[in-house]
Amino acid sequence: MSKDASIAAQSCKVILAGTIAKNLLTEIHTGLKTLPRKPHLLGLLANNDPAAKVYADWTERTCRENGFSYTLQHVEKDSVEETIMSANANPLYDGIIIYYPIHGNRQDQYLQNIVALDKDVEGLSHRYIFNMYQNIRFLDDAQLKKSILPCTPLAVIKILEYLHIYNNILPYGNRLFGRTICVVNRSEVVGRPLAALLANDGACVYSVDITGVQQFTRGEGIRKRKHEVVEREGWTIENCAPLCDVVITGVPGDSYKFPCHLLKEGAVCINFASEKNFPIEVKEKASIYVPAIGKVTIVVLLRNLLRIVQNRQAQVDGDHKDPAPNAD
Repeated sequence: MSKDASIAAQSCKVILAGTIAKNLLTEIHTGLKTLPRKPHLLGLLANNDPAAKVYADWTERTCRENGFSYTLQHVEKDSVEETIMSANANPLYDGIIIYYPIHGNRQDQYLQNIVALDKDVEGLSHRYIFNMYQNIRFLDDAQLKKSILPCTPLAVIKILEYLHIYNNILPYGNRLFGRTICVVNRSEVVGRPLAALLANDGACVYSVDITGVQQFTRGEGIRKRKHEVVEREGWTIENCAPLCDVVITGVPGDSYKFPCHLLKEGAVCINFASEKNFPIEVKEKASIYVPAIGKVTIVVLLRNLLRIVQNRQAQVDGDHKDPAPNAD
């Protein structure tokens, strides 16, 4: 690395996920104080994937360290459906997390959709996914019960909020207005949902994968209620990356490295892949670099569980309110 590059690298601030997670935990601990008991999360493990077991252990440790109860249940693949239905009906459990993959096909999507809406901490059921893409933020007309968002995309959003990429002066829902963001990954699990969420918050988002580039926006002046998607015919990452204030990557595998010469000077770079998508050269151009987000994702899971319990309490409080006086 040259002397100039070394100086540039020193000007890049590396933010670790643990620092951001601690900030979120403060919010969670405040919310826990309002509850009559610890929220209880049930984890269902039905595979031999070492990564899934690590995630389950990590979930349990984080729960117990932060005032949540956690139970891990090992089940056979053919018993997962019945176990979910039983847990749905069991008032002991406030939330359910399933460590995928189980069958590794569309049957897993079916299992996602039989988790009760009021216990789906991962935000993967059809109603939550529909709300996410349609930019519907509440489950009820009174706007007492917030919709649950998938954990990894929400973790990225919480990181962007921590970094003040969101502009709190603007109205809620428009706070990314004026931001141009590149998301390298368009998987149905993280990449596409993330692009939609960012666009629904007002950003111009370029979603990049091996098939090309799509632009997610709410139109000029963010006039539309929800995002729209436009194919950028003939575009590649070389066309869009230099335009972006923020670059977010999530390409699986250790062979992919983002071409850092395309970065806009002073860009914010975030990697949500399990491997590092950015080479060391990222520090020569980026102003902020977040190399991993795992610790934020697990805290967002707890935040979702807290939100589910709060939604349930809001429903109870609403049902117990005195009816409005008769206008007659």
